[in-house]
Amino acid sequence: MKSLHALAFAALSLGLGTAFAHGDAGHAKPAAYDASKIEETAFGREGNPKKVSQTIRVDMADSMRFSPENVTVKRGQTIKFVLHNNGKLLHEMVLGTVDALKQHAEMMRKFPNMEHSDPNMSHVKPGAKGEIVWQFTKAGEFQFACLQPGHFEAGMIGRVLVK
Repeated sequence: MKSLHALAFAALSLGLGTAFAHGDAGHAKPAAYDASKIEETAFGREGNPKKVSQTIRVDMADSMRFSPENVTVKRGQTIKFVLHNNGKLLHEMVLGTVDALKQHAEMMRKFPNMEHSDPNMSHVKPGAKGEIVWQFTKAGEFQFACLQPGHFEAGMIGRVLVK
């Protein structure tokens, strides 16, 4: 966690604060999928939109819940999550491990205007849609969460079981 704090501090110190402005702006997605630039994580990697094998709709609500809260997929599948924000508040979906999401939530509490454009997340304005295309390359249990301040703590968390 200290490295995340150091990174945020360094970026802010260098005048890169706009790179961390969260606001209601959506997370930017790369113009085109480039397999040579894909980073492998503990829970998979950015998926190729041309190789989506399943689309899963996920609704987000101001009751601080996702629907569905639990998703099961097969290892190796590329999933397109289509996110619908049915509420009046900004919500987001961030895929990750339990520990990574807890660390990220802590960072969001300390830097609530932080912006990031990682492929494992999407901000969705009230009444709008977003999407994440992700390939689950490892079996296991992972999570997705809304890391807007207070949302994670209120239980806006879901589970992805990769078999």
